[in-house]
Amino acid sequence: MYRHRPADILARNRTLKHRSTRDVVEDLRADGRLIQVDDEVDPNLELAEIQRRVYLRGGPGLLFTNVRGTKFPMASNLFGSLEQARYLFRHTLESVRRLIEIKIDPSALPKRPFRYRGVPLTALHTLPKKVRRGPVSANSCTVADLPQLKCWPDDGGGFVTLPQVLSADPLDPTNLMRVNLGMYRVQLSGNEYEDNEVGLHYQIHRGIGVHHRTAMDRGEPLQVAITTGGSPAMTLSAVMPLPEGLTELIFAGALGGRRARMIKGNHAPVYADADFAIVGTIAPNASKPEGPFGDHLGYYSLQHNFPVMKVQKVWHREDAIWPFTVVGRPPQEDTTFGQLIHELTDPIIPTVIPGVQAVHAVDASGVHPLLLAIGSERYMPYLKAKEPQELLTQANAILGNGQLSLAKYLWITDDPDEDLKIHDIAAFMQHILRRVDWRRDVHFHTQTTIDTLDYSGTGFNKGSKVVIAATGQPVRELATEINLSRSLPTGFSEPRLVMPGVMAVQAPHFSKASGNNDVQSFIDQFAGDRSLDGTPLITLVDNSQFAAASLNNWLWSTFTRSNPAIDIQGVDAITIDKHWGCHGSLVIDARTKPHHAPPLIEDPETIAKVDARATRGDALARFL
Repeated sequence: MYRHRPADILARNRTLKHRSTRDVVEDLRADGRLIQVDDEVDPNLELAEIQRRVYLRGGPGLLFTNVRGTKFPMASNLFGSLEQARYLFRHTLESVRRLIEIKIDPSALPKRPFRYRGVPLTALHTLPKKVRRGPVSANSCTVADLPQLKCWPDDGGGFVTLPQVLSADPLDPTNLMRVNLGMYRVQLSGNEYEDNEVGLHYQIHRGIGVHHRTAMDRGEPLQVAITTGGSPAMTLSAVMPLPEGLTELIFAGALGGRRARMIKGNHAPVYADADFAIVGTIAPNASKPEGPFGDHLGYYSLQHNFPVMKVQKVWHREDAIWPFTVVGRPPQEDTTFGQLIHELTDPIIPTVIPGVQAVHAVDASGVHPLLLAIGSERYMPYLKAKEPQELLTQANAILGNGQLSLAKYLWITDDPDEDLKIHDIAAFMQHILRRVDWRRDVHFHTQTTIDTLDYSGTGFNKGSKVVIAATGQPVRELATEINLSRSLPTGFSEPRLVMPGVMAVQAPHFSKASGNNDVQSFIDQFAGDRSLDGTPLITLVDNSQFAAASLNNWLWSTFTRSNPAIDIQGVDAITIDKHWGCHGSLVIDARTKPHHAPPLIEDPETIAKVDARATRGDALARFL
């Protein structure tokens, strides 16, 4: 029923502020942004295959009313595009932007009182509110009653893909301002979990980790509540990169247009307007195997021990709908979260990290592997900067800031002419490649932590980082065609231009015995060769045709499959005072290595099943 609804419904929804997933669904339906699917669908792979296709084709929200194995309807693609997300937050987005403006510049309020007249009311909506009960506690069920969504063939069981995980601070458990809200992976079934257990996967830098560590030190269980649904503001707030000490519940109140109501009791705070709640505790040192799970880097995160939560109760509201998404190689629905977060937080960056004008986590690379940044060169103002100075200070500040600390590659430059667009990835990288001096502008951080989900490193959470910083005037023109004066070494083939200045070369299959020798033979072949001066960056890949087919393919292949300190080499390399550099092209070995996690591949039978749906000619079929 992907059509516009009568004007009276539209008028009613102009004032709607969502309390439930049902509200969201009906809001989207009223504006012709929803398809309802009434015939049976399988949560085992089929739902995910449908969601992936509908998202990639720019389709609307989806409501599935007949899901095998559960009595609950399921909804997806609610954040199917940036435009649709803006629609959902149309009543509050502008007021939140103005609240952010006041945070950046408090003096703006008395200067432009008419523009900011609504800010005090917005501020009143930010504080979370304690309540004794709420719609979510109306009914009880079991974990087994919940939808058991499985997105990829080798997933370890059923997962919650849009969870809102709330933990109380063990030092001040009744203080809502110290509650942490995050989106951490939750496994409902499979592996060694018993009927009253769920797995909880969180990364080392997350806020819940601080609470868990405190509870362990006190020998106490950590109180946790996992909710889904309710206002979409809670879902977005769970992934917002907010400063430590500022609870996400405040942001949720501002974006949702009303205070977040939290049920207090002998458990963690529970979001009162959620559709579902799983309430329980994590005992000190309690863990079980969790995973595998198809993750946002485009690979499986493998099975590891993670905290296990003992479930005390499972609640759901009347007419509850289970919201879900699919996690996999970008772009996916969570790409919209990143776009909206950038919209809201980009203006704040200069106030958080002095001198930094903008930071962009590149979605196509899996978000954390690659950061782009625009900084400032303000040192020695009487001289025009000829080499990075303050940029290096700012790079260290970026890599020490919250989730940004997970980055493996940070490309940073300044923008004295104020014409550089950080979200134009190709133009940004070419700007740096015209200026970079590989002898001095490559700065490694070795033996450090990386994203838990990234298997390109030397071990679990272990790897390296590199900063590529460049400034000043261009020092080269970038090649717009392949120009090799020497033949490729044996086993190397198919050189392809990805974009001006960047070449992908198909390399021999990586093996532990010959992997490093392969790269060495390549760089030796071009030692002293100036024909590559216009191609300062070369990536060695498994399939150069795939890597060069699109910028997204190259970004994904290069930055998810390389560990900087090990996989970056260079033609005519030098080391001066322990600083590594090279005179010729930088070479990144981005081949698949034996220790890498396997990539995500769809199930052929499920593909055929959804292909058959595409022949039906109904509203859903046009997006399949």
